Order: sequence, then C-alpha cells, then structure tokens
Amino acid sequence: MLKAIVLGAAAGGGFPQWNSAGPGCRRARAGDPAAPARTQASLAVSGDGGCRWVLLNASPDLPAQLRATPALHPRPEGDAVRHSPIAAVVLTGAEVDTVAGLLSLRERHAFALYGAEPSLAVLRENPIFGALDPGLVPRRPLPLGEAFELRDAAGEGLGLRAEAFPVPGKVPLFLEAGGEDPGRSDAGETVGLRLSAGEGGDALFFVPGCAAMTGDLRERLRGAACVLFDGTLWRDDEMLRARAGTKTGARMGHMSVDGPSGTLAAFAGLGVRRRVLIHINNTNPVLLADSPERAAVEAAGWEVASDGMELRV
Repeated sequence: MLKAIVLGAAAGGGFPQWNSAGPGCRRARAGDPAAPARTQASLAVSGDGGCRWVLLNASPDLPAQLRATPALHPRPEGDAVRHSPIAAVVLTGAEVDTVAGLLSLRERHAFALYGAEPSLAVLRENPIFGALDPGLVPRRPLPLGEAFELRDAAGEGLGLRAEAFPVPGKVPLFLEAGGEDPGRSDAGETVGLRLSAGEGGDALFFVPGCAAMTGDLRERLRGAACVLFDGTLWRDDEMLRARAGTKTGARMGHMSVDGPSGTLAAFAGLGVRRRVLIHINNTNPVLLADSPERAAVEAAGWEVASDGMELRV
C-alpha cells in the first residue's frame, strides 16, 4: 500500500502569504477556523509501510513541514546522532516553490534527487545548489513516459514505482526573459507523477501544476484511484480581480478550477475515485471552508488538500 502525507497544500507564498492583506489571508492570520493556514505544496510518499519516504518537491517551507510531520523525524539507532527517513526527492519542476527547500537538506544526508532534464539543468546552472554534495546526493534524470523503481542514493529500491510525464506548463518565472510571455511548454519543464507501491497496484497521481487538460493527460488519469491536481486559482482572472497580481492563471501556467475549460469540467466523466485540489493560491476562495466555492467543489466530489492530510492507495 502507498502512504502519502500532504506536507503543504498552498501555492507559492503559502496561506496566509506574508505580504497579502486579502480577505482570506486576514482570516487565516486571525486564526479563523474556517481559514486554516497552509504551507507551500509538497507531498511525502512511502511504499514500505512508512519506514522510508520520498518527497515530491522541496518547498521553501520544508523545515517547518518536517517538524510538523512525526513520520519524517529522525529515528537514530545505537550511538548514531544523525538520521532521516527521507531517501529521495522527486521534482515536478524548477520553480522556487519546488526547489528552494533542497537547500535545507544540505547537512550531509544521503538521498537521491530526481528531476526531468530541464529541472536538473536549472540546478546545474545555479551554483548555490552545489551545497548538496553530489557524492551524497546523486542527481538522476527522470525518464519521461517510462515506469521505473525509485531508489535511494546507494541504489536500494524504495518499494515505489514511478512514472513522470510532461504536462502543459511553462519555464520557471525567474527564467522568463524581461517579463515576456514565454508561451506554453510541453517539453518537460512541468511534469506530473504516477506512483504506486509495486507493480500492478492502484496508483496515486501528483500534478500540482498544469496549464491545460490534453487528450493524453485525460487518458492517463481515467479511472485513477487518487489524483492530487492543480487547484491554484478558482477563476482565470482571479488575481486581476483581487488586485493581487497582473497575470491570469493561464499566463502563469495553471488551469482554473471553475469554468468551461477548468478542472471540474475537465474531470467530469473520467471516473477518478478520489480527487484532491492542491497547490492552492491564497486568493482562491476554496481555501475557506464556508465559501460557496468550497461547497461547489465538494458537491462535485472534490476535496481540498490541507497540511497533514493522509492518503492511502
């Protein structure tokens, strides 16, 4: 059985975002129980009953997420002082909110680091990631469209089968030249992940960023046991309306949840058994338990991810 723990459910900046005075963030900051705080999106998965874990993305909030998750605490044996059950990290892209947490794992702990070639190139070109000793943290390319076994730094299997596949997205924000729209990319800058505990079992899909539902993606997800999917914005022009930004969701590489081309419509008829929104922006009203938008997604059979949520597949 695959075990998963949502370490963080929010989009970049978290909820409440440090510089947002929007209504949702004000409620979260005031401790409103209908607006619980969330850290930036990441998942931990295990295929061996919870002994060893793989992180899906390493958010800037990773140190706080690890402290809040007892399953990821050190469990030293004998006279050992240092230990971690974290055996690997898999990246779905190279935005700041997926890679910055890697720098909090630099204390000479061995783990394998997997990423598609565009993401590994970003790490290679930024010398600060040299803080992760390649002798302890081997960087391994994700083969796209090919299932394989995740392994730790020493090559030992972790009981998890993974398959990465490209989804519509864009290059990381910090690589956009002069603020120009780079357009949509389907070359691996953004990937989704399919994970299962062994071969032939039910699978969990993790797709925290996606610009559009394609025919190929639709068929991949059809009938899945569990999908955690991009829930960044409720509507495409949400940030413009809230005066929280100057870009639409599509410009940022994200589908909206609502609308004729949105996530709710795209999943209709796919027969996915458990559907969970993750990577949710602070402006998105689905974060508020008492909002009409939350009621709408729940009526459509969706859940809204929260930090600490546990799933089993």
